[in-house]
Amino acid sequence: MTPPASLPDFRISRLGEVRHPSPLAVPEAGTFVGDDERVFIDPRRGRVRETLGPDGEPATFELAGPRERLHFAPAATRAAVVTCGGICPGLNDVVRALVVELRSRYRISDVLGARYGYSGLARDAKLVSLDLAAVEDIHLRGGSTLGTCRGTPPVAEIVDTLARERIDLFFPVGGDGALRGALEISEEIARRGLDIAVVGLPKTIDNDIPWVRRSFGFQTAVRVASDAVRAAHVEATAVRRGLGLVRLMGRNTGFLTATATLAAGVVDFCLIPECRFALDGEGGLLRLVERAIDEKGHALLVVAEGAGQEFFAGQDLGRDASGNAKLGDIGAWLRRRLEAHFAPRGGVGMKYLDPSYLVRSAAADTSDSMHAARLAQNAVHAAMSGRTAMLVGYWHGVMTHVPLTALRGRSRPVDPRGELWWNVLESTGQPARIGALATSDA
Repeated sequence: MTPPASLPDFRISRLGEVRHPSPLAVPEAGTFVGDDERVFIDPRRGRVRETLGPDGEPATFELAGPRERLHFAPAATRAAVVTCGGICPGLNDVVRALVVELRSRYRISDVLGARYGYSGLARDAKLVSLDLAAVEDIHLRGGSTLGTCRGTPPVAEIVDTLARERIDLFFPVGGDGALRGALEISEEIARRGLDIAVVGLPKTIDNDIPWVRRSFGFQTAVRVASDAVRAAHVEATAVRRGLGLVRLMGRNTGFLTATATLAAGVVDFCLIPECRFALDGEGGLLRLVERAIDEKGHALLVVAEGAGQEFFAGQDLGRDASGNAKLGDIGAWLRRRLEAHFAPRGGVGMKYLDPSYLVRSAAADTSDSMHAARLAQNAVHAAMSGRTAMLVGYWHGVMTHVPLTALRGRSRPVDPRGELWWNVLESTGQPARIGALATSDA
């Protein structure tokens, strides 16, 4: 099944033969997923034609789920998990679900955890044992019981540690940087001819991992962020000429900011990285905010951290531990520009909120907790079957297998001409263009 040239190869790498029966068998039919069960990339009739490969077959994902035959013998298998990057709602839920699935369902006796991200797998690393008692109630708390850290030590050191600890199944949990690292680790494992499965789990509050509709923690992040947006609205309406400004996370994409805007239902202007805006001029942001305050007596803006970075062009802000270029603080910058604009006009009652730590540290809500558990369970099924260099995704309401190579060189931005952004424009009433700049990359 060959995908079109415009799409990556969605075939999943496998370590070898599947010789061991699964311990999950039950008398009822439907326990196991067949290897030929697939999920269309796009189920819409007109779009299916666009995904046809040279062989006439549409591009598809493997359907996730337990397999009848396993590559690894459960009794002899050792597993390890690591949580990478910043904290996010649902990390503890994933760790707990992995441990429960591995120990209770597959009867694997050795499950280990690396402390503080990939740094916990560097030379001389000491992994910690994760038994059922250790994870019994960690899902009730935010953060990560294993700790997190940005950045990646030399990949050779990580693979050395996995080999030394006799790890068979490796589960890295993280966002785009951690998953890039997972691909490099799996490639080094393949070069050495080691029998280690690498299966990632998508974690990002930005919800921007390609080929994954929903990463765990996103729904909780939207709830907490929308509460902050509503709080800013209440503050702004309680004072004369109130102006609420909320800065939310979203380095390269505006999924959280746009979705929180829709959930709150009180936003006048939503600013995201995918849609550039002008500050000055008759159609610029300053004039639009001025009109809103004149008409209603108050206004509310929500801005993603990666929006408006063109205003910091030419400034060398350095790089973070993950190697990403540091961003200019658009929230603080906008606050100064808005206050300066309104100072000769009688001023405004500025109410500025940045709830980033509240969003990051929240415990997962029930929906995210269940979603995280399903991702973890399916990651174990995939790894036990010998699948590797992949992550568990979520597409059209079902769990899927996505090769890590499919993420390479790709991003998943908000489409300025898509349904989500159209819904934002309808909710806020803001113009499709703020100023003379186009809504996309003009």
